[in-house]
Amino acid sequence: MEIIGSQKNISAPTAIPTLPVYRSAPSLEVRLEDFELFAIDRLRVLTGISNGLSRGKKPDEMEKLGIGFWKANMRHHDSSRMLDKDIISHFVLRLVYCRNEELRKWFLTHETKLFEYRFRDIESVESQKALMAEIGFPYKAVGMGELEDMRENLNQVAFSISGQRLTSDALFFKVPFEEVPELIGGRKVYIHKGFAYVALNQAVNVITGMFRSNLSKALVLTNRKWTTTLKEQEKDRLTPIVEALSTSHLGPDYSQPKEYAEISIKDIDKVASSSFPLCMRHLFEKLREDHHLKYGGRMQLGLFLKGVGLNLDDALAFWKAEFSQKVGSERFDKEYAYSIRHNYGKEGKRIDYTPYSCQKIISSTPGAGDQHGCPYRNFSKENLEAALSKMGVSSRLMGDVMDKVKNRHYQLACTLTFEAVHASSCDAGINHPNQYFIDSQKILQAKVINSTTVKNETT
Repeated sequence: MEIIGSQKNISAPTAIPTLPVYRSAPSLEVRLEDFELFAIDRLRVLTGISNGLSRGKKPDEMEKLGIGFWKANMRHHDSSRMLDKDIISHFVLRLVYCRNEELRKWFLTHETKLFEYRFRDIESVESQKALMAEIGFPYKAVGMGELEDMRENLNQVAFSISGQRLTSDALFFKVPFEEVPELIGGRKVYIHKGFAYVALNQAVNVITGMFRSNLSKALVLTNRKWTTTLKEQEKDRLTPIVEALSTSHLGPDYSQPKEYAEISIKDIDKVASSSFPLCMRHLFEKLREDHHLKYGGRMQLGLFLKGVGLNLDDALAFWKAEFSQKVGSERFDKEYAYSIRHNYGKEGKRIDYTPYSCQKIISSTPGAGDQHGCPYRNFSKENLEAALSKMGVSSRLMGDVMDKVKNRHYQLACTLTFEAVHASSCDAGINHPNQYFIDSQKILQAKVINSTTVKNETT
């Protein structure tokens, strides 16, 4: 992989179909800013698909959702470059998600789903057949003579699925039955002498399986090249971008207080119990209990409080009141006050640091004595259930939350907690602790307004 100036050069096939199969990287020059921006747009699509799947949406709903995300995020102001954006963003995310098994599994699952939705969305049969040839689909269409012999049996299967009989131009492929277990399990194909007769619109199961297999192998090879060569070669330019993208938050950065996000010291205990997400509530309670947090906890909680509107003077007073009980005022001023001012952009390089997103918190690895990180990932089952019960999650809803935790859907577990505590839906999902706080405050303040209105109307 060669980088020229501020651009990236990738080598690739001479002909690329409308829906690429991404066999090899294209020979394109890419501005460094597009390298990142294109990948972020594709990541928005994959994250949307991930959230939809986690929430248990039906296959037809997911297809509409996936195509909707694709159209909303992957358009390019220059229509002639839309295909370039598609291909570049895929190969950038290959670099991002090749780096360990967990990342590879996530990318493989959701990139394959995206490919499936896009294949199903192709309206032209000829375009679908061309793509099948491009990916190396190994099975030939059933000839007319054999098709006529099987037509009655195929008609019965088609009618049981859709209530309609086959059209005269129906196209089928004869596939070894072990290649289509999902279709067989759903009684959606006719089986004869060890072969399944698969309609064109069902062949996507085989095609996506081939796509997934090819991509899985490619991710392993990409990881090998990244770790042995590219990571070191690009340590000053691409490596920081690649390593940051897998934990990127795609929404607001919450570096400045938003609506409903201004608190003072006198408010902090009240809003902590009503509107802090579990990760921040845990840190806040441990700080009150131990009068100390290690560096990771101070950063996670401190930037969160900054984002919800605790100004610098109040932040210094808040942290000093707690830490002084353990280390004394003089030591606090000497060892801890600087880092608080630094987070607010008043020391050092004067950078306006942003609160941590859910992805950044989930990906952190707390050590012994650390309290930061994601409780849904790090707590034991017993401790998590106790913490959720204390927040007000009922036993009836507890099972749903713990089920998401078991399946490693930590953000969705937090979303279900939010919905349980506030008795209100959160369709967008929780992606940031400061988003949790703001949405909570909106709901609680709306309830106060409604209650006041009702009270005034009855008096």
